[in-house]
Amino acid sequence: MKRWFSLLYVQVLVAIVLGVAVGAIWPHFGASLKPLGDAFIKLIKLVIAPVVFLTIVHGISSVRSAGQVGRVGIKAIVYFEVVSTFALVIGLLVAKIFRTGSGFNIDVSALDARAVQGYAARAQHDGVVDHLMAIIPDTFFGAFASGDLLQVLFIAVLTGFAINALPEKYRVPTSHVIDRMADIFFGIVAIVVKAAPIGAFGAMAFTIGQYGVASIVNLFELVATFYFTAIFFVLVVLGTIARFCGFSIIRFVNYIREELLIVLGTSSSESVLPQIMRKMERLGCSPSVVGLTVPLGYSFNLDGTNIYMTLATMFLAYATNTELTLTQELTILLVAMLTSKGASGVTGAGFVTLAATLSVIPDIPIQALAVLIGIDKFMSECRALTNLVGNGVACVAVSRWEGELDPVKLRAELARGPSSHAMDDAFPATGPATGDNAPRAALPRQLAE
Repeated sequence: MKRWFSLLYVQVLVAIVLGVAVGAIWPHFGASLKPLGDAFIKLIKLVIAPVVFLTIVHGISSVRSAGQVGRVGIKAIVYFEVVSTFALVIGLLVAKIFRTGSGFNIDVSALDARAVQGYAARAQHDGVVDHLMAIIPDTFFGAFASGDLLQVLFIAVLTGFAINALPEKYRVPTSHVIDRMADIFFGIVAIVVKAAPIGAFGAMAFTIGQYGVASIVNLFELVATFYFTAIFFVLVVLGTIARFCGFSIIRFVNYIREELLIVLGTSSSESVLPQIMRKMERLGCSPSVVGLTVPLGYSFNLDGTNIYMTLATMFLAYATNTELTLTQELTILLVAMLTSKGASGVTGAGFVTLAATLSVIPDIPIQALAVLIGIDKFMSECRALTNLVGNGVACVAVSRWEGELDPVKLRAELARGPSSHAMDDAFPATGPATGDNAPRAALPRQLAE
């Protein structure tokens, strides 16, 4: 019984249930617990930028052929664009089939436009040129200060190729130092993630206490349609890709259940970025492919966000009795393909990208976004969950495409199920248990036990 309750995903699940109960019974007290969830997210964000930077730099610098890095990157981007487009189209088609939002007859003049002014202002600065210029940080360390993953990716790629170009006698030890530094930050994550139940409890108590169950009931049609569409996408689209790669999507979801519960509690897929990368390596994906594909996916492969954008846009169109032409619907798809890039899994990022998408269709009044504010937190959880599953499947697919996947290890690991020790993901054995690797591989089991 003691061992069962010591599992992190069980603790998170209990914390979520308790958070919902506290928020429902004592809403004011539940709303006051928001700092618990915010503090956990801030602790995670503290190390995300360094982890992404060091992982990508080590992945690029340890590959002798720069062409291989470019090949993996191109394959990943192609995969992301194809699957993301599927997500956008599915969200649009589901909204049109079920005509989600019809009959709401929302009076836009009666809405509080001030509630969405901040989102609208940010959306106005999300043009193509602004979007591309924002990838380049003002300073090298400015990317770490802002925590912008696209900027971190940019300087990591430059640094990785610069190290790769060094003579062999300098490149190898430099890459080794980068790898040891990454272990340090993964160790910090292993410490911070122990507080996930507290963060999940605070976040869920705040959500229910602040917005109440009534906020879901009032817009149940949209929430239910979104969750149904996301589940359909995971089981059918991602399930088909998984089957092609030789594994079951159900077993894969079960394998990352601990990470999914943490994401459910925090509404941010960033909170489990280091853990999901380690699990992809344990599934047989090569470290170099994992180091490039997963961080890239956090900015370019946001399946849940894409479904939400087209589905919510069409919902607002139907709810405000706005008739859209085929040209306008295609415009929504094209613009969403751009605005969805860079929404790196942070809570609320999907709402900003939705505002940016609506800004190009003036027929849909942007004030209508006020209708969704009360339920966006509940939608954000589903977006983050779908994004996480999508990035995991993408990593396996790109690894198989690149010939860097061990199918025997993949099937064996999925059959064995998720590890019961969270620390194993923070200090994996990256090589044979000799020399420096031996004590580092033994450390997590000693600590966990």
